[in-house]
Amino acid sequence: MTTLKVHNIETAPEGSKALLENSQKAYGMIPGLHGVLAGAPKVLEAYQTLHELFTQTSFNEEELTVVWQTINVEHACHYCVPAHTGIAKMMKVDDAITEALRNETPLDNSKLEALRKMTLTIVRNRGQVTQEDLNTFYSAGYDERQVLEILLGLSQKTISNYINHIANTPVDAAFKKFAWSKDSMEA
Repeated sequence: MTTLKVHNIETAPEGSKALLENSQKAYGMIPGLHGVLAGAPKVLEAYQTLHELFTQTSFNEEELTVVWQTINVEHACHYCVPAHTGIAKMMKVDDAITEALRNETPLDNSKLEALRKMTLTIVRNRGQVTQEDLNTFYSAGYDERQVLEILLGLSQKTISNYINHIANTPVDAAFKKFAWSKDSMEA
């Protein structure tokens, strides 16, 4: 099992201290992921910037959750699935959406299901999508803008998911009640 150091404001490199202070103010704690990212100040800055930019896209809270959790589950991120379950609750996203995403089952809302499927197609095929894939996505009410915005979310989640795999980041106490693993899904 691999691990990386989880920094706090005192142990972080100088370039990460202010970024961790911002995390503390925003979340009332320093998420473990941010503590790990702090080991490389520009990586923490990039992650925080991508997160902020993704939350400013055309996606609403449900759609943000669909993109985030679809990627988290596909990447089997032990840290991000519980964290985004808690975040979805804070954003008042319907629990049925979150549970379907965690369980890899189709969503009842056809537009959200089209978003989930397009996100999966992009992730699984490393961006190699067909015109038919795009047309199906567009017929659900999305357009080229949202295809590009999925890639922004994927950029953010690739950083966090992969770092959490390498770091084996402990799940924050606030999200432990939402624990999840791909292994428990397949059992």
